[in-house]
Amino acid sequence: MSDIILGKNQYGKAENRVVRIYRDTARHEIHDVNVSTCLRGDFSAAHLVGDQSEVLPTDTQKQTAYAYAKEKGLTSIEEYGLALARHFVHDVEPVQGARVELDEYAWERAVVDGAEHDYTFIRKGQEVRTAAITVSADEDGVGEWVVGGLKDLVILKSTGSEFAGFLNDPYTILEPTHDRVMATSLVAQWRFTTTEVDWDAVYTGVKTQLVKQFAVVDSLALQQTLYHMGKAVLEEFPQLAEVRLSAPNKHHFVYDLSPFGLENPGEVFHADDRPYGLIQATVTRSDAPDPGPAWDLQQGWLA
Repeated sequence: MSDIILGKNQYGKAENRVVRIYRDTARHEIHDVNVSTCLRGDFSAAHLVGDQSEVLPTDTQKQTAYAYAKEKGLTSIEEYGLALARHFVHDVEPVQGARVELDEYAWERAVVDGAEHDYTFIRKGQEVRTAAITVSADEDGVGEWVVGGLKDLVILKSTGSEFAGFLNDPYTILEPTHDRVMATSLVAQWRFTTTEVDWDAVYTGVKTQLVKQFAVVDSLALQQTLYHMGKAVLEEFPQLAEVRLSAPNKHHFVYDLSPFGLENPGEVFHADDRPYGLIQATVTRSDAPDPGPAWDLQQGWLA
């Protein structure tokens, strides 16, 4: 019988809600994030015999996340995440790798009597900005990896999309269409090749390209649109190695109004949230550097 051994393992503190308000002037600034930390290393003693001497408590990770929002500042989530991950790897001896994943919830200033208010904010209802930071100093690799991204970007175009010429079999009943509503809740992530980056400028520019390509590509399939999105982003930003895109197809079906004696030439739809097609694609450079642990999830399982 083969031996039973401990496989890959990791631990951390998930979903710390950290809000940093800058009050240096009368006009305040707010940054609202959800930060999850994860530590990797040789923690076999904790698993095998319950020895915690090499384990930095998850509560300590939480306290560090809040303290660093003050000590190191919290403006760009990528820079904040790098500071946290570097601390865990370089300052906590048993830790050989750290993963920090962040979601940022955007706020905009309230407008009062036609002017932006200095310290009142309204949550923006658009996408959530994301970042995933990995710092490693173990036998599997030494380095830093940053993945920027966004999720929940709900976007729709009312024409300029087709779906026809697809494979048919005995179970196919879908009718081809040359004019349809195309909508999705986009998830996009992009891997950097450097940490010397104007993080906010790249984020804004990537989002601009994603939206532009969704709008202007005369789409024969959502797959085609995703490829053009990723291609445009890589052409615009040489510091990016690859873009990963995930797009659930938010179906809109023309509603049958004929029982009421009404014609419906693509004007009234039933929005159906499930089941849905899920289209995913990676667009990458042919000479992209190895991703290392960049895509190893904190809230997931190790590859």
